[in-house]
Amino acid sequence: MTRNAAHAMFEVDEASRALGIELLEAGDGCAIARLSVTRTMVNGHDIAHGGYVFLLADTTFACACNSHGPVTVASGAEISFVAPAKLGDELVATAAERTRYGRSGIYDVTVRRGDTVIAEFRGRSRVIERERTER
Repeated sequence: MTRNAAHAMFEVDEASRALGIELLEAGDGCAIARLSVTRTMVNGHDIAHGGYVFLLADTTFACACNSHGPVTVASGAEISFVAPAKLGDELVATAAERTRYGRSGIYDVTVRRGDTVIAEFRGRSRVIERERTER
């Protein structure tokens, strides 16, 4: 796998890595990440809490839009939950750039369990004027 700015960003993303998110691929405005649903991620309805599904999609979006190099952040996002995820499910999120214009971009992320779509996410990005720092 060719390393880029997304990999460097993910390596210091303690929030995502602490939850067990794995970055599988990132480059050219695309990214793929994986998360296994654990007992602590299940809500009172015995399904994965939507916040964890959103976080997986958001992390994958961040890796896709940061794969170009400049420091890029979310300016907004929305998610549609399509099917529930359950304890033990392995979720895979795939992000794809739809367009970049000026300092902004639009990215779509699909979260799946196998062939089943769990959620559809659309993120809007914005390049900021800050330099990337290493820890």
